[in-house]
Amino acid sequence: MANMINSIADLLKYVDPEDQEELVSLITEGEPIWVPLPGPQTEAYYCAADELFYGGAGGGGKTDLLLGVALTQHYQSIIFRRQSTQLLGIQNRLLDEILKSRKNWNGQDDILRLPDRTIEFGSCNILGDEQKYQGRPHSLKGFDEITHFLESQYRFLCGWKRTIRQGERQRIICTGNPPMNAEGEWVIQRWGPWLNKNHPNPADPGELRWYAVVDGVDTPVADGKPFKHNGELIKPQSRTFIPSHVEDNPFLMSTGYKAQLQSLPEPLRSQMLKGDFTAGKDDNIWQVIPTAWVEAAMARWTENGKTGQMDSVGVDVARGGSDKTIISTRYGTWFDHLKTFPGSDTPNGQIVAGLIISVVRDAAPIHIDITGVGGSPYDHLNENGLQVIAINNASTEGLDGQYDKASQKLRFRNMRAFLMWRFREALEPEKGENLALPPDSELKADLCAPRWKLMASGIQIEQKEDVKKRIGRSPDKGDAVILASINTVKNKTRHQKNFRRSVGTWRSR
Repeated sequence: MANMINSIADLLKYVDPEDQEELVSLITEGEPIWVPLPGPQTEAYYCAADELFYGGAGGGGKTDLLLGVALTQHYQSIIFRRQSTQLLGIQNRLLDEILKSRKNWNGQDDILRLPDRTIEFGSCNILGDEQKYQGRPHSLKGFDEITHFLESQYRFLCGWKRTIRQGERQRIICTGNPPMNAEGEWVIQRWGPWLNKNHPNPADPGELRWYAVVDGVDTPVADGKPFKHNGELIKPQSRTFIPSHVEDNPFLMSTGYKAQLQSLPEPLRSQMLKGDFTAGKDDNIWQVIPTAWVEAAMARWTENGKTGQMDSVGVDVARGGSDKTIISTRYGTWFDHLKTFPGSDTPNGQIVAGLIISVVRDAAPIHIDITGVGGSPYDHLNENGLQVIAINNASTEGLDGQYDKASQKLRFRNMRAFLMWRFREALEPEKGENLALPPDSELKADLCAPRWKLMASGIQIEQKEDVKKRIGRSPDKGDAVILASINTVKNKTRHQKNFRRSVGTWRSR
């Protein structure tokens, strides 16, 4: 058979180019255009999950899975990469190596229109690009290197998964390696039962778990049965993760690709060779708080670590949309689980104040960000006689004579820089305070996302809105924890509104 194919290939050299494609299609008629490799790729190909994450390590045939499913299982597909320049390799693999033809390819629109199906390619270079794909139906949404995407982009694009053909399956397939920075941490959270070693309810590879969006929050449910909530019928969606490794790909194993992965430096070696989602990530040189410091603080945390009285409360109030109102409580150096409320549940200051009052214990001082919508709950708390401290991140009041601990030379541009830098110092391994933070991938990402620069006026921290644009959501959890870290002397009668005093009583580090 092999000799016959070689002979045909030799004869094709003498056929006019316009006739070659037709002859090849006749010769190969009846043969499948693509088949999955035995093992994990086949398991992923036939996986019943509505939302599948496939991959982990390098070389497991991740991109080929997306192309193969689009070619054989769906009529209308789209495959995304974060950057448009990254699409070239995928397109070349499809056209030049699998199909061996560029017929029906529109390079201007990045669309392949075959007689019975369409495969489109898309990208989201910056936040907002995802809106270009609004309202366009695709039964397959494929994401190559999912950890490069912002969570908000992913959620938006998945919202337009649908089909115009009765009975056609609809699914989402994501592929990728472990995230290399804090901005991809959301992937570990979304597939927590499979990727997070500390998850309270771990799942086996390929095991289906069911989730429903309830009041804007992804919520695990028992099964896929539709249920009613506040008069709305909600249909859960299934989710799973299937790991793959280079050993699962005989073609790459024969090229010595595994040896290349083995030669990579750590932690990249563990990420790419083993698919280790807990391996270290590269920090930006201007990252305010090193990732390793946050991970160490979370490793120190224990469920029964709370001792003594509640010392401080930090509140970051939702500004609408997908933002959340977060309440953080601290007992000494131990921070409790964060209390999270969707913005829809906190429509006004009175309701936010009521939630805070229900949480406060032991006359703990309440530190609340009054920027934007935080002023209203502050007023309600103040009127009720609670010790509440208004934090204005743009303010410079009370910062005279405040310097960084290491050099005693660097000033702070504003209150936001002062508070975040003091929290960084409290997390420092050798000279810090052994803070214990609750394990929470969103909190970790929030604390590791902000960056800083040195200005003539002192240390300046990236604005919250700029962080939001970069990570795709507001870093509310991180801000609430930093507010809770403030050490204000308790006043059981009524607190004076001036924050200058609380800066002066910041605990010695």
